[in-house]
Amino acid sequence: MLRRHRTALLLLSSALLASACSQKSPTPAEAAAAVPGAPPSAAADVAAGGTSASDVEETNDLIAFAYSYPLEAARIPELAALLDAARAAQRSALVDAAARDKAVADKEGFSYHAHSHLQSWKRIADTPRFLSLSSEIATYMGGAHGMQSFDSLLWDRSHAKRLKPLDLFKSGEAFDKAANDDLCAAIERAKAARGISWSRDPDSPFGKCPSASTQTVWLGSSDGKYLDRLTIAIAPYEIGPYAEGSYKINLPMSEAIVNAVKPEYARDFRPAS
Repeated sequence: MLRRHRTALLLLSSALLASACSQKSPTPAEAAAAVPGAPPSAAADVAAGGTSASDVEETNDLIAFAYSYPLEAARIPELAALLDAARAAQRSALVDAAARDKAVADKEGFSYHAHSHLQSWKRIADTPRFLSLSSEIATYMGGAHGMQSFDSLLWDRSHAKRLKPLDLFKSGEAFDKAANDDLCAAIERAKAARGISWSRDPDSPFGKCPSASTQTVWLGSSDGKYLDRLTIAIAPYEIGPYAEGSYKINLPMSEAIVNAVKPEYARDFRPAS
């Protein structure tokens, strides 16, 4: 009788082992998605965890194109998809414009110089709620010289959507009221540091101080928790001739600026100490 029980147990153990070996082990993404309460994007988020920063470059006789974004952005599938779509649209527009201009150059018998779009997104801040990115863009579309411009974006993890920094403020006017005096004073100091005297003559083409809301705003963080840093990026021709170049003006994150933030974002800001 004992021998028969041992034989039965051995057969049962063998059957269970064979069954376990025949089952396919779940992938890490499948395991993440199977966790009770996991968000619908769990599998995609885990799959993106092994990704890398994006850096695309292309150079030929027609165009010079480059577009990159950092690892932090690549690890957010929805944001990476938005940036990839923007990259494709920028390249398509560049190729179309370059092809038209080259056709004209060939027809009229003058030299064609490759058009370019070089854009790099970089991380400014990565807080629990926001990923803040800055972008510097260099373009050439024919003519005497190229052009520099700027862009910015915030990814709101709480709602999985892209925002502009000004979306966090009650209005552009509220932001200007809080920031413009500091901006104008900082521009004057930045020009003086370059040995440039800023004429505020109303008749001067660059005598007017720009409104902060009309420029590119970058929001940063000193501690990775709160947005407490602010930079205004100003492209050439905004406050001076092309030869003067661009400016990146750091402003204090004042109480006035924090008070201009919409209530739903107030907890994510902190005045600079």
